[in-house]
Amino acid sequence: MTEEDKRRQWYVVHVLSGQEQKVHDNLVKRMKTEEMGDYVYDVVLPTERVSEIKRGKKTETTRKFFPGYLIVNMWLFDDDKQLVGKTWYFVRDTPGVIGFAGTKDRPIAMRPQEVEGILAQVRGSEDQVKPKITFAVGEVVKVADGPFQNQSGVVEEIDPVRGKLRVSVSIFGRNTLVDLEYWQVERS
Repeated sequence: MTEEDKRRQWYVVHVLSGQEQKVHDNLVKRMKTEEMGDYVYDVVLPTERVSEIKRGKKTETTRKFFPGYLIVNMWLFDDDKQLVGKTWYFVRDTPGVIGFAGTKDRPIAMRPQEVEGILAQVRGSEDQVKPKITFAVGEVVKVADGPFQNQSGVVEEIDPVRGKLRVSVSIFGRNTLVDLEYWQVERS
């Protein structure tokens, strides 16, 4: 492990809920203007894209993996295990930052496997969009819209690409497969 690798540690930063993107953008902008490139290396807001179908229209939104938190790659402790004041105050004095994960004045670095897991999850979600609500085969659902409204059924098949479910609904005592969109059903 090189000296540079020892400096580059990932830390969890607690921020005001709902202001994660604002704090992220502020940190990134200030990194450039205050020339903090030798102290703060990367700021990540772990998110994924999710889709939802409402009234027949597909919409995409962004969902945070860890609401109220950012992960930041920075040089926070020197070789003598003392806080690097410039980095500490740079992050702490950013509007919207509450503090670091760990004890009050002794942040704890994330383990490399934790960081890799989170970054892999973020990279994996960049290319694909997940449905906001997920259903499982065999799950009992209630039809909320359409000709079978208020009837219960069992999910038989799931098509996340089209946002459709095949649900087995009992009609006149016989089970009938009905194709429904996600927004037409709700959990029982």
